[in-house]
Amino acid sequence: MKSPVKPTEHREQRPATEDIDFSLIELLFFAYRDFTSDPDAILSSYGFGRAHHRVLHFVSRRPGLTVAELLDVLRITKQSLARVLKQLIDTGYIVQVQGPRDRRQRELYVTKKGHALALELALPQSRRIRSALEEAEITDRAAVERFLRAMVNSELRAQLDRPQSSSGTGEGETQS
Repeated sequence: MKSPVKPTEHREQRPATEDIDFSLIELLFFAYRDFTSDPDAILSSYGFGRAHHRVLHFVSRRPGLTVAELLDVLRITKQSLARVLKQLIDTGYIVQVQGPRDRRQRELYVTKKGHALALELALPQSRRIRSALEEAEITDRAAVERFLRAMVNSELRAQLDRPQSSSGTGEGETQS
């Protein structure tokens, strides 16, 4: 039987708690909670959840995104995406189109209905960001973008530079 580790014995060096910025960590938790609360309320009225929001957002912003690319961006399992994507397709928010170069690929587009919902979800988030920047008297938007970009793992930052739609519409927009 092993004897309990005495408080003076350390198996590994622990970082000093003064090196951990608990204040900013907590602020990020609270900001994320409130940032997602408005869309969460809207989504629940449709019977959707946060995963649906993420899929709608990226398909809306990147028309023609393939399922493989979406999996890479969201970093979720195929099984998780399949369930959410099926719901969004079955309810008419997203369409799948056969890829022009590779017929096995499926490109994703929002429909008019999907575009409208994506905007409905983004509007309160955009207002919240604008209001927070004003309240904090932050006028250097580029500094905020640099900070948020730096929060993304460096090997994944290339995903931030992929082409995005300003309107969020694509080939599937004419279908309802």
